[in-house]
Amino acid sequence: MMTDVRVTGWTGWAWFAAILLFIGAAIDLFYGFMAIFGPDTAYFVSPKALVSFNLQAWGWWSVIIGVLLLLAGVFLIRGALWARIFAVIVAALNAVTQLMSLPAQPWWSIVMVTVDLLVIYAVTVHGRELKVLAGED
Repeated sequence: MMTDVRVTGWTGWAWFAAILLFIGAAIDLFYGFMAIFGPDTAYFVSPKALVSFNLQAWGWWSVIIGVLLLLAGVFLIRGALWARIFAVIVAALNAVTQLMSLPAQPWWSIVMVTVDLLVIYAVTVHGRELKVLAGED
């Protein structure tokens, strides 16, 4: 069934989302590798306790998320429906991951969650237009 969907300039948001995914992937991969090859444990002092945190495990998780973000960006450029769904899932997963690091890096976590929400917005609002551009009629 052929739907009449007009392609507008808003499809640029999908490219914007892909670029944000690439940037997020680069940052997660950088921090992930730094945590893997750096010290094994970080200590955070709060008024009530001293908290120990395994940076190497967090580093591997960041590398995994970084690779998934990179793949989502590459696939998103193709505009397929499954790629848009994958991009939303990976961006949401990265947002949750960033929220978990909120006590250690509050401002950076807020920035990254905002970027992830922009990706989700860009991918979900004009999906039909991306479908037309990808030739999936």
